[in-house]
Amino acid sequence: MANTTNPRRNAEGYSDPTAYEALKNIEREEDERFHKLLHTLFYLCELADFEIEVGLFWLINGTDGFGDERNESVHT
Repeated sequence: MANTTNPRRNAEGYSDPTAYEALKNIEREEDERFHKLLHTLFYLCELADFEIEVGLFWLINGTDGFGDERNESVHT
């Protein structure tokens, strides 16, 4: 079981800087990929003369951005 209170320490409570840095790098890469995707989506909308007014709701594994089952209603 991982140490949830201090990510720099392993499950036994010992300092584990190598694992911490690796996880931090993975998270940084994911953030960069996500922001590139967002910029691409906004650019495509601009090219097509669309505007995003209300916001974006991601559908992940059949759920909406609120964790509810996907349905046709719009959340505002």
